[in-house]
Amino acid sequence: MNIIEVHSLSQAGVDVYSTLTEAQLRNRLESEKAVFIAESPKVIRVALDAGYEPLSLLCERRHLVGDAADILRRVGDIPVYTGEREVLAGLTGYTLTRGVLCAMRRPAPLSVETVCRDAQRVVVIDGVVDTTNIGAIFRSAAALGMDAVLVTTHSCDPLNRRAVRVSMGSVFLVPWTWLDADDYCTTLRRLGFRTVAMALSDNSVSVDDPALMAESRLAIILGTEGDGLSREAIAAADYVARIPMAHGVDSLNVAAASAVAFWQLRKS
Repeated sequence: MNIIEVHSLSQAGVDVYSTLTEAQLRNRLESEKAVFIAESPKVIRVALDAGYEPLSLLCERRHLVGDAADILRRVGDIPVYTGEREVLAGLTGYTLTRGVLCAMRRPAPLSVETVCRDAQRVVVIDGVVDTTNIGAIFRSAAALGMDAVLVTTHSCDPLNRRAVRVSMGSVFLVPWTWLDADDYCTTLRRLGFRTVAMALSDNSVSVDDPALMAESRLAIILGTEGDGLSREAIAAADYVARIPMAHGVDSLNVAAASAVAFWQLRKS
């Protein structure tokens, strides 16, 4: 194993864990050098099982023969940067979850057509910017039978470190890609989908409406935190659906609402 002791922020090779922002990790000038960070042994194992390429590890020394031992056996001779917990927390600016980070190569984005080719149920994430919500939506999508996720370009990056961790690696299990925010309902209709916007409106139907359940190919559209979907997005959808509420509550957090909608509208 290529074990390298970490002593300072300026040490060669550790910039991906210390000085580069999420945007810089994603937007390298040369796309083949773009990376993302997977955090915790469980999440790293899911990524490796899904075929993602590891580039280096940052690991507390005690985990070299502990929680990360099996990972080290799988990753070959990539650099493994190590040190005590306090040193690595000073390097990254936060305490490592379960003591391990892995820099991985960001794959080239798939086309919308490729992601949707065999799908019956897809999710559209329109303008959701909170990393926790993105991770939770992906976890629900994977667990509740969604076939693919499409993320508008003004949403949070699903490969953001915190989003990946909250998803528990589910971002590696469901095919996903970026979607142009303009007129995506037309794109989905061309691919054979009917669309349902999750929103409160005068013409909304209950999420358990039989017409929704009967659709062979359905795209479930989720809007931003706070404002929800735009009027234009709602107007462009084939259906508008709401989740029935009690006790005067008018709405759920987008991540909670997504789980309800995915369960109800999953293809049996």
